[in-house]
Amino acid sequence: MTLTLNTQMKTTLSSISLALLTPMAALANDAHHKPATAETSTPAGVADMTDAEVRKIDMETGKVTLRHADIKSLDMPAMTMVFVVKDKTMLDKLKTGDKVKFKAINDAGKFTVTEIQKDK
Repeated sequence: MTLTLNTQMKTTLSSISLALLTPMAALANDAHHKPATAETSTPAGVADMTDAEVRKIDMETGKVTLRHADIKSLDMPAMTMVFVVKDKTMLDKLKTGDKVKFKAINDAGKFTVTEIQKDK
């Protein structure tokens, strides 16, 4: 009877150990075989740029109105809004209707475009 109990206990412990280790091994394996995502397959710097269309340019105040897609870095949904530009010379190469990609930050409550380029 003692031999049978020990065999059953060993079998039970082996089953429990295997059940606990299998998910860990699967997770470790998945970490080395990640599918390509926007972050892993897009060149650095391009992934965090947002698509937009220039709706209005105000050279005097250094502001641009953009109809933009979701801005993930700011957790902002798609909309049309006015942005301040970090450097007014960024507006020199733009015209209303241009398709652009841009980066923006929230600078103490002022949404500021830090980089903008015409979309190709």
